[in-house]
Order: sequence, then C-alpha cells, then structure tokens
Amino acid sequence: MEHLHPTRYFDRELRVHSVKILPGQYYAAAGDGSISTLLGSCVSTCLWDPLLKIGGMNHFMLPGESSPAASPWAVSARFGVYAMEVLINEMIHLGADRRRLVAKVFGGAQVLQGFDKLDVGAMNVRFVLDFLREEAIPIAGQDLLGSSPRKLHFFPANGKAQVKRLHLQPTDAALQQEREYFDGLSHAGGGEVELFEAPR
Repeated sequence: MEHLHPTRYFDRELRVHSVKILPGQYYAAAGDGSISTLLGSCVSTCLWDPLLKIGGMNHFMLPGESSPAASPWAVSARFGVYAMEVLINEMIHLGADRRRLVAKVFGGAQVLQGFDKLDVGAMNVRFVLDFLREEAIPIAGQDLLGSSPRKLHFFPANGKAQVKRLHLQPTDAALQQEREYFDGLSHAGGGEVELFEAPR
C-alpha cells in the first residue's frame, strides 16, 4: 500500500535527515530528523507525545469515504478518518500514550481551480478540527485555510513545526498533481509553529 513507502532524503537547507510523505501516506518516529510534506487543499496532522518525544504526521485529501464499506477506498490513508486512526495507532505502537498526544494541523488551502463550489480544503479543516475535539486531543498550533500552498516540516524530537507558504501558479506541477489526485479519488469513489514567506 502506498502509505508504507515514504521517501527518505537529506534536507540541505535544514541540514537534517527527513522523511517525505505524499497524499495518502503517514509516518511516525522518535528521535532527530524531520517529517515533511507539501500541502495544497490537503491537510496534515502532526501528533506528538511530549514525554517520550514520539511524533508523527499524516497527509489526507478528503475527510471520509461515502462508498460502501467493502470498497478498498474505505481503508485508505487518503481519507481523513482512516489517516487519523492509523497515525494514532502507529504512535501507540511506538510507545506513545494516546492521553498525552497533542496536535498541530496544517493545510486546507483553496488552490484547486474549478472546485469553487466544493471547497475541499475547508471540508478537510472542518473534519480534522471536529475529530480532534471529539477525541479530546488538544491543538497546540495550526495554520489552516487561505489560498497558499505550504511546505511543512515536523520535528519529532521537540514537537516543533515549520511552515513555509509557497507562491505557486495554478500551472505548477505540484498543484497539477494534487488536482489529478483529487480527480482520481472522485472517479474511484510542542506549541510552536514557525511561519515564514517563501521568496517570490
């Protein structure tokens, strides 16, 4: 399954080893390094156990699945309901305590042209805020909605999140990839957040 294969690389700007996740993927770990992703309409939730310094991130495109439960799409980390549960379960597997988890949430921008009547980003934001409230997981930081894509780094060692807002054109490959991803789905059925603007 796609969420089992994140990409490992060395981030030369931050000078850290990083794991990059794509839509439908998640990753959790303890120790140094970062987890990174690029967000448009998608939402990422970063969860952290401040006692054991275990952190994780997911990346989902839609809140939930309306097709029959038998569909393989119903158990995909592309969807928020499943993405949240598998990330929480993975962190518990690593030793985190669900009662200690704190969250930081990012993304949900309106970047998909032609989907003005269906604001996917806003749907994702409503879902994740409702989910965290119902699960009694406090939100330590957030950067949501708007119209700018975001590059996100999360550091499990200290719970810090770093967000760079990007100035991409609708023709940019990253946004085209997100639109194609959304089309495919439609047809198939610590307290600190650092924000800074990317150069124009």
